[in-house]
Formats: sequence, structure tokens, C-alpha cells
Amino acid sequence: MRPDLCLRNAGRRYGLRGPWVLRGVDLAVAPGRLVRVEGANGSGKSTLLRLLAGIDAPSEGRVTGRPRTAYVPERFPPALPFTAAGYLTHLGTVHGLPRAAAARAAGEWLERLGAAAYAETPMARLSKGSSQKVAVAQALLAEPELLVLDEAWTGLDTEARAELERAVAERTAAGGSVVFVDHDPSRLAGLPDATYAVRGTGLVESASPEPGPSGPQVTADVQGPPDGRLPDDVRRMVTTADETAPGSYRLTVPAPHSDILLRTLLTARPPWHVVSVSPQATASGRQG
Repeated sequence: MRPDLCLRNAGRRYGLRGPWVLRGVDLAVAPGRLVRVEGANGSGKSTLLRLLAGIDAPSEGRVTGRPRTAYVPERFPPALPFTAAGYLTHLGTVHGLPRAAAARAAGEWLERLGAAAYAETPMARLSKGSSQKVAVAQALLAEPELLVLDEAWTGLDTEARAELERAVAERTAAGGSVVFVDHDPSRLAGLPDATYAVRGTGLVESASPEPGPSGPQVTADVQGPPDGRLPDDVRRMVTTADETAPGSYRLTVPAPHSDILLRTLLTARPPWHVVSVSPQATASGRQG
């Protein structure tokens, strides 16, 4: 397993005598972790994400444990001399994919994000929302070890926002790390492993959430072989896993992760049998 990505006493300022945007920042991002970053507008959140993504180098301090990283910026430059599919295929080859694999991944992500109809449209002619879908797709097509999202949901339609949440769940379930900023406080509510706030020029960890499920949950009853052991990537994404009989489990999973959970079980070798799936009542008695 790859080592943690670590910022050690990291600081960033623009210009030799410019004010410090960040200073004395220590942060470790372990594999499989989902991390939220909060802060007021202009507080330095984007600067922190650019340090994590390797877009900017720290003015002081150091970064260690650099994983294979992809980044969705707050503003994506749409006026590029490519079609949407051509741009994604080119980026895929830059990430090391063979051209045929890059073209295939480009098509799959455009389809998943609802932008397949614009595959051959020049980037300069895409709407803001369609351009943002390409920005998300370029970050996901090579299955990064670290995914950095800076307001990546902004401009996406409802279906694409849900698909990006599923992609986040897939990355963390596969052992990748995701660090994100979003203006909507309900985005991925209850799911982050850690939340940090940029205050002044520093970074502080917010209080840990109360134990137990938070947000809409789904319950799944599943059966494997009698001596079956739940796959590790399933254990990483579920809230609870109660063994009801040898090889049988009742799993509780955050709703955004439910389809990834089922896909993982059904494609396991040997595959697991999904007996039932149902939404779980929230603490207030409403169905998730």
C-alpha cells in the first residue's frame, strides 16, 4: 500500500514578499480516506488543494508520499483546441493509458456523466455545465490514487452530481484518497473520515462526528459461500456488517455508496447473492 501523502510545516505565499496564505500546515491523507476541507471564501482552501494536487509547490515546508493524483479545479479552461472526446483521450495517454484504452475510458466517463452526446463537440463550444463534466471525466479516467476536487459539483446537473458522488465512493472503496471542497454543507454529509477548516493561515481538524450512521442509509442482506469473507473493499465502504449466519451478512451502507456496494459484491469471484435491499429509516423516522 502506498504511504500517506503528508504536508509538513507547509506554507504558501505568492511573491517573495507577499502575505502568507497558508503557513505551518501539517496534514496526512492516508489511502482510502475521504477528507473534507472547509473555510470562508478566500481563506486559502484552493491553495491547500493545489498543494495537495502538486499544482503548486510549498514556499516552505515539504510534501512527501506523492501518489498518482488527479485534480478538478474550481475553474476549468474550456477554450482548448480539442473535442471533448479528443481532449479526454489525449489526457488519458498523458496519464499512461494506451490510446485505445484512453479512448474507451473517455467514452465511458462521458456516458456516465451524461455528456456522450457532446463527445465530438469542440471544447470551446461546450456549455459551462458540459465543460465541467469534461473536467470531472479527465480526473477520473485513469483511476487516480488521490482525487482532489475543488468545488467540482458546481455547474453539474442533478444526475451528474450523483454520478460524481458514486465515483468518490468507488475511489475510496478501491483504496484511493479523495480530498474535496464544496460550498454545499450537505455534500457527502456523514461520509468524510475527517474534516479540516482553514483558519487564518493554519489548518485545524474539526470535531469528529458522533459515532453511528449519518445521512440516508441502505440495508442489504447478502449471502456468500459458507466460509466466505467479505471483500476488503466492501468492509471499507459499509457502516456496519453483521454476520447473520455463516457466509451471510446484513450490511448498512450510506445511500450514495449502495450501488457501488452491490456492483462489488455481484462482480466478486465467486459472486455474492444479494437477497434484499431496502432504505433504512433515519433517526427522525423518515425513510432515506
